[in-house]
Amino acid sequence: MKFLVTGGAGFIGGNFIHYMVENYPKDQFVNLDLLTYAGNLETIQSLEEKKNYRFVRGDIADRQFIMNLFEEEQFDVVVNFAAESHVDRSVIDPSIFIKTNVLGTQVLLDAAKQYQVKRYHQVSTDEVYGDLPLDRTDLFFTEETPIHTSSPYSASKAGADLLVLSYYRTFQLPVTISRCSNNYGPYQFPEKLIPLMMIRALSDEKLPVYGNGLNVRDWLYVMDHCKAIDLILRKGRVGEIYNIGGHNERTNLEVVKTILKTLEKPESLIQYVTDRPGHDLRYAIDPKKIERELDWKPEVSFETGIQQTIQWYLSHRSWWEHIISGEYQTYVKQMYKERLS
Repeated sequence: MKFLVTGGAGFIGGNFIHYMVENYPKDQFVNLDLLTYAGNLETIQSLEEKKNYRFVRGDIADRQFIMNLFEEEQFDVVVNFAAESHVDRSVIDPSIFIKTNVLGTQVLLDAAKQYQVKRYHQVSTDEVYGDLPLDRTDLFFTEETPIHTSSPYSASKAGADLLVLSYYRTFQLPVTISRCSNNYGPYQFPEKLIPLMMIRALSDEKLPVYGNGLNVRDWLYVMDHCKAIDLILRKGRVGEIYNIGGHNERTNLEVVKTILKTLEKPESLIQYVTDRPGHDLRYAIDPKKIERELDWKPEVSFETGIQQTIQWYLSHRSWWEHIISGEYQTYVKQMYKERLS
């Protein structure tokens, strides 16, 4: 089969490309990425010599480009990771999130319909469900939980999901959707919580923690996520949504303190800053459906995964040092110049 993987130079998409290219040598993989700030060719550099792999730079919202690519390649499967994904950035400028996450998805769906792909898979997020109260630990997001978005980012992802489902119902396009909890692991862009805190701690810089740090997230090791998507593509029911969760709920403060303890840095580096507008309180996914139907379960506990992740960043300094030397530095200054002393 021939796969189109969009956003394959990003964090989750990059890990997925590595996993699929190495595990399915008889399949062909085209990696399409625009290489915006979070796309990094160094993430996928080791795949360049693989015979079943090809990289293409392009924008999923460029209709003519996408149609030409589908005409040339005749894809069997499309996996759409391509998305603007940082909540803070969506608060600053929602427009690019609508362009990429909604209009880009529509373009891909139109191409998938015209060229009759066998499966279109949309990689979504648990953030489309909104949040849960901190004092109701018995509540979890299921696939039937109503959409209730809190940010321009999550609204754009929810809009994309609804488009995908509409193409299934209206045009019988064979689609699936996965909604995952917070991913962590190798190649994550340094604006996200775990790499941001780790990198700043290594330089003995202040660690900006929103509000009181008690917001809860369910953490999923990225390779567990990649394996789940692979299962959905091959065994998942068309037209279905699958929640992918890690059974690893932690407060942001717990995560930060774990990083500091591992790096042997003092908790005095923590500095509480003004909370993010519309900051969701708790995410918690119920993954019983994918566990029951596809026999998937996360293999990596948070205790193991966080140590593996920290060690990866320590042994791949050149990867993230290249990133933070450029545009990312400007972004951090813009975001935190009035919050950090």
